Amino acid sequence: MALKNIPKFPYGAVYFRKSNPPREDWERDYKTASEDGMNIFRHWFLWSAVEIKPGEYNWEDYDRQLDLAAKYGLKTIIAEMITSAPEWAFRDLAYARLERIDGSKIDSHMSASCVTGGFPGLCLDNEEVLALAERFLTELVKRYRNHPGLGGYDIWNECNYLPDVCYCPATQKKFRLWLQKKYKDIKTLSEVWHRYGYRDWEDVSAPRSLGPYPDVIDWLQFRIENAYELMQWRADLIKKLDPDHPVTAHGIVGTLTHLANCGADDWKAAERVEVYGYTWGACRHGNEPWKQWHAVDIVRCASKGKPFWHAEAYGGPLWMQPQVINKPRDEGRIARPKDIRIWNMVSFAGGARGLFYLRWRPLLDGPLFGAFGPYNLDGSRTDRSEMVSRIAKWVNAPEQEALWKSQPVKGDIGILIIPETEIFCYAQQGNTEYYANSLRGTYQGFFDNNIQADWVRIEDIDNYDLLYLPFPVMLTKEIAHKLIEWVKKGGKLVVEGCPAYFGDNGRVCTIQPGLGFDKILGVREKYVEFTPDLLNNLIIKIDNLHVYGGIFLQSYDVTTGKPVGWYEDGSIAAVENQYGDGKTLLIGSFPGYGYNLHPGSEGRLFFSNIIRWAGKEQHIKSSDQRVTARLHDGEGGMYLWLTNPSDIEIKVEITFSQKWGPFKEVQILWGDEKPEVDGRKIKALVKEHDALVCKLIK
Repeated sequence: MALKNIPKFPYGAVYFRKSNPPREDWERDYKTASEDGMNIFRHWFLWSAVEIKPGEYNWEDYDRQLDLAAKYGLKTIIAEMITSAPEWAFRDLAYARLERIDGSKIDSHMSASCVTGGFPGLCLDNEEVLALAERFLTELVKRYRNHPGLGGYDIWNECNYLPDVCYCPATQKKFRLWLQKKYKDIKTLSEVWHRYGYRDWEDVSAPRSLGPYPDVIDWLQFRIENAYELMQWRADLIKKLDPDHPVTAHGIVGTLTHLANCGADDWKAAERVEVYGYTWGACRHGNEPWKQWHAVDIVRCASKGKPFWHAEAYGGPLWMQPQVINKPRDEGRIARPKDIRIWNMVSFAGGARGLFYLRWRPLLDGPLFGAFGPYNLDGSRTDRSEMVSRIAKWVNAPEQEALWKSQPVKGDIGILIIPETEIFCYAQQGNTEYYANSLRGTYQGFFDNNIQADWVRIEDIDNYDLLYLPFPVMLTKEIAHKLIEWVKKGGKLVVEGCPAYFGDNGRVCTIQPGLGFDKILGVREKYVEFTPDLLNNLIIKIDNLHVYGGIFLQSYDVTTGKPVGWYEDGSIAAVENQYGDGKTLLIGSFPGYGYNLHPGSEGRLFFSNIIRWAGKEQHIKSSDQRVTARLHDGEGGMYLWLTNPSDIEIKVEITFSQKWGPFKEVQILWGDEKPEVDGRKIKALVKEHDALVCKLIK
């Protein structure tokens, strides 16, 4: 999908966040960036720094940025920041300050990311604030929409909101309207919420404590929907004013961890823009190879074929932030040129078609001083920036143009993401740890076999014939019905323990497994145990493998199913069943969580055997699990990407399934030594912290 006014492969950095970098360096920095192959910058256009008085705007610094972009052949992504309200607005609209769960109001404070006041802004649920924000955005777009340095707009930085806000009167009013639309009358709401004394809608208020109750579940769901309605408002406003430049956004890859409490839903965000992206850096999340891969795969799948960017990548150290304390230097804490190389290549191999560094050069103020940038504090070049320049020139070389027209093929299996489950788990447990680690461990198990697992939402299950459902403890009737019908029509479903134990509104189902899953799985519950503190070493024997579970335990009596796995006490732990034209495999605990806690050979074989159980052949096998192989196909041709994040070069044999090939030869696009080709087998050498990219020729 070609984007107007955007380079074919955007490669650059976040540059200006008032008041860094210093004004006297701007032109030199632009010249350096252009010489080094960069073609795009993103800047924070801070409402608090621009509208210095009501209706009075100071655009001087931002005008200069776009003029320099046009002069040096770069494009500009305008990151609108209405989350930084002017200081005068905090006084004039004091009632619209964000309200915490304890009733206190949030005053203007500094942002660690730009050392500018006005954060976290005012509550946009107040009509007066929304009108002022609309006026600012309108002035911004009208000023720059015809500027030759403009590339597009970023409408929500990192797509998430503060937890436990906002409880102001305006948000409470919107919540009541949302409830009226859902429940129609106050009597129905009273019954569902078990709050029987409601006389009219004005009696209803948002819950201020967590718990697995219908009012909490509704409140968490409302906050997510409300946030994305406001995101849609931004997108619609900007596209109406400027239909010629793309609207973008980027998130934090928080779907598994921060959807329930902070609204970080990559699917909802990607749906509302033309290009989506993500912030990701190894030093904060850990440098284990599967972690970056799982992040890029989440964003790829959430984008559903739209182009997406690694919108904030690390190119320098992160010093004293709490996420990195006690981590070793070589875990991404002190970025080296070879780290930047492998991080870039993994993003591209995962399908990213653009990349921005979190900073071009580091901030000089605040807690993030000295961080992220590949260039020095004074803007001079470093060994890291030399690597950045090499990659920048490679991605935009004419001979790579066809490469970017092909995309990763559809995965071997889909891992189901159910936001309703995460919301319930957060309401019940106060965090998303069990849910997130179950899903991440499932991905990790497939990744360690070089099985490409896609992340799938319920609306897209018809695109897959094999699905894995981790931690399915709470489902709605609607979701359960869709999955049952999918299996009946021929789908193959692997389900972890306690499926649909809780149903709509968090109510326990009287028949277990719940909501009809007992029929498609061919079992009834015999015993269940919710003792996560006692089950970290729980073992299930299946396929002669000893597989770890964890968190909860459920054993079964079979009805139509066939036992295929047992706990150590001999009770049934795993069951196969035929249902309609499809089949199911039920595992009574959580192998995903178990693998996240105990990665290893027998657990790895369990995940590999799922592909065999389904009668499938994975796209590509790698003889060395340290080398990840991905296949891209499309208009530009067929390509093999091999990434090696280890500290040694590795000789590896790649085997393709019958679906792909045979191949006669390869053409190297990135790498040194040409691989040996023998039909559906390729032998290759991949350098340390590096990649090999080849065009496959039949």
